[in-house]
Amino acid sequence: MNPGIEFRNVSKRYETRAGTPVAVDDISFSIARGSLTTILGPSGCGKTTTLRLIAGLESPTSGRILIDGKDVTTASPAGRNVSLVFQSYALFPHMDVLDNVAYGLRMSGVGRQEAGRRARATLEVVGLVGFDTRLPGELSGGQQQRVALARALVLEPAVLLFDEPLSNLDARLRREMREEIRSLQQRLGLTVGYVTHDHGEALAVSDEIIVMDRGRIAQRGTPRELYERPQSVFVAGFMGEAMLFDGMVEASGTIILGPLRPVSLQPVLPGPVKVAVRPEAWRIRGDGQGMPARLLKSAYLGSFCEYVFETEIGRLFVISTDVASELAPGAQVGLELAAHGVSVLPSGPADGASP
Repeated sequence: MNPGIEFRNVSKRYETRAGTPVAVDDISFSIARGSLTTILGPSGCGKTTTLRLIAGLESPTSGRILIDGKDVTTASPAGRNVSLVFQSYALFPHMDVLDNVAYGLRMSGVGRQEAGRRARATLEVVGLVGFDTRLPGELSGGQQQRVALARALVLEPAVLLFDEPLSNLDARLRREMREEIRSLQQRLGLTVGYVTHDHGEALAVSDEIIVMDRGRIAQRGTPRELYERPQSVFVAGFMGEAMLFDGMVEASGTIILGPLRPVSLQPVLPGPVKVAVRPEAWRIRGDGQGMPARLLKSAYLGSFCEYVFETEIGRLFVISTDVASELAPGAQVGLELAAHGVSVLPSGPADGASP
């Protein structure tokens, strides 16, 4: 079966003169039909340019782009059967909800009655029955996002693209809408490309994640693979908070981190390494076992506590879900490492971009 989206050695340079930075630098990947792949990375990494290349809003400098097995490298946006949900929603303020959703159909030559019927059916899919005559200004941010989603879905696209779709919503609405987008994608079997800079959002909605850095693919894989087995310091840091330590791997395979002997989830070669430790990987012991630590600061956040400990390997940021036994500053405890949340990486520059 052909992939839903395929990039073959695609590059994009906005200026042709020598020395101009490349926005997208010779990347190749595929997105399976009926799956959701998130393109993740910091500002300026090339993720939005990649999305615009899929949509046909940008033309590649070199390489080929295929959608459902068809080469669309030179095709116009209208010739790609792709819908894009913008960060700003881009709703027409003077049109009611029904007309906003039906707009694309009307521009495609669909009659008003049929366009209205299909628009109402799609509004039902996104949970907006009875909102037909409301204007965008009368809707909440979450409702406007649903209208934008309905306007994209009503065109029955081969590929649905999202550009930072939840950035304008508060935390509760972001969680609700990401669940809604994921549920719709799975129920309707949509092929989705999703761009965000938020690693938590990417972990929550994705079948696969592509992490980009300076126009190149740093790593791709399932959410679990990228979080638990990053291949570079850059990916380890971008997939969630992590502290980096200098370690050593002995010829026997034993990993040395001060008095600790962490376990790696992937094979590591002898020599100097970087050990990335996530805050939730630390286990606090009150029985004197483990690496000695003295609590400097604490913060209670409801479902967990945040701690800063002083230890022989430096100050450590630790998250504990044991809120019933909150520690007070000055407490003397022992710290151990779990396997989950610890990554052992080659020692070297933290650029992360693979050749």
